[in-house]
Amino acid sequence: MAFATKSRTAAGRSTTPPGGGSPRRKRPLLGKNPFGLLLSAPYLIFVLAVFAYPLVFAFWMSLHDYFFAAPGADVDRPFVGLDNFREVLADPAIIRSFGNVGIFLLINVPLTVVLSLVLATALNKAVRFRTFLRVAYYVPYVTASVAVVGVWIFLFSGNGLVNQILGPLAPDPAWLINEDWAMPTIAIFVTWKGLGFFILLYLAALQNVSEELYEAASTDGAGKIRSFFSVTVPGVRPATVLVLLLSTVTGANLFTEPYLLTGGGGPNGASSSPVLMMYQRGIEQGSPDTAAAIGVILVIGVLILAFIQRKLAGGDES
Repeated sequence: MAFATKSRTAAGRSTTPPGGGSPRRKRPLLGKNPFGLLLSAPYLIFVLAVFAYPLVFAFWMSLHDYFFAAPGADVDRPFVGLDNFREVLADPAIIRSFGNVGIFLLINVPLTVVLSLVLATALNKAVRFRTFLRVAYYVPYVTASVAVVGVWIFLFSGNGLVNQILGPLAPDPAWLINEDWAMPTIAIFVTWKGLGFFILLYLAALQNVSEELYEAASTDGAGKIRSFFSVTVPGVRPATVLVLLLSTVTGANLFTEPYLLTGGGGPNGASSSPVLMMYQRGIEQGSPDTAAAIGVILVIGVLILAFIQRKLAGGDES
């Protein structure tokens, strides 16, 4: 009897893991829900084909003496190491384009965050013509840049409406042909055009901020401004991180606006951007290897900026 009891005890110990609990099961190769992975496969293929492969290929191009050739032609594209990067970093025009986009981001990103949050907070209240105002702010975002560029050129030209209002305070030469004001003007244009999208993001985030928090702040004697900074701003922090990231990425890829507003980076390269330089070097001048090197540097710079913004805005806590 005692022997049988010991045998059962030993058998029980042999089937129970050392830490107790049920035996560890092997995790399925495709996860717990392989059907979900199947549904997400088309988007994964899209990301790999449209983003990952071009990025890897661009990095390969930047390390070789790459040039366009006829389809099917067998040409030698030798490995040149970091020569293309040295050429990029030694070109004053390209360096200036990175400085221009830095100025653009310093103006565009803070304006986008502040204006979109303030306007979204106002539109979230029960104000008159709220629906009309929401649509009015969103219309420029869905309107093609080509359609509204003509209006801005008219407004900011030498004899435009803005200069007529400012009178002697207007810059000379005019905004878009002035080396000091061309990029700030483009930054204001991009901010105005994309504001509706970011207002929409903040409006969605404000729906998750409980009214009880505002009532508690009001009970403690907080006014509207104090409630805004103590309740609204912390409550929409995840949306703020997203707005910072999206505005930085889209701003770093600036191309259409300087191409249309200033005729391709004028005056004298004051409004050129790295993506515009990529187009000019890669397509117009036939140096895709140099353009690829510019793109790789731009990607690394954007990743660094996004990481810094995430840390400063508390993205990990969000």
